[in-house]
Amino acid sequence: MFEYQVDGSAITSTYKGGKIRTGHQVGHVTGPNTFELLFHCITIDGEILSGRSRGKVDVDETGRITLSFVWAWLSGASGGGESSYVELVLQ
Repeated sequence: MFEYQVDGSAITSTYKGGKIRTGHQVGHVTGPNTFELLFHCITIDGEILSGRSRGKVDVDETGRITLSFVWAWLSGASGGGESSYVELVLQ
């Protein structure tokens, strides 16, 4: 689960889930629908990891916000990948 806050061009978030016990992100808006983030987390096994990502914001056919990322580890792990997320709408 991710919870994002945007204040002007500044972005912050907290996240957790799966193997991530807790994590944080900080970044900034880089264009009309793009952004850059740095992130760090601690896993349920006690590992500390950090990385960076570039992302894009869109809206899907149902009106939910979507985020897609290309990311890479900077410390604690190697490699990277692509991730995507869809807004959770509570009713």
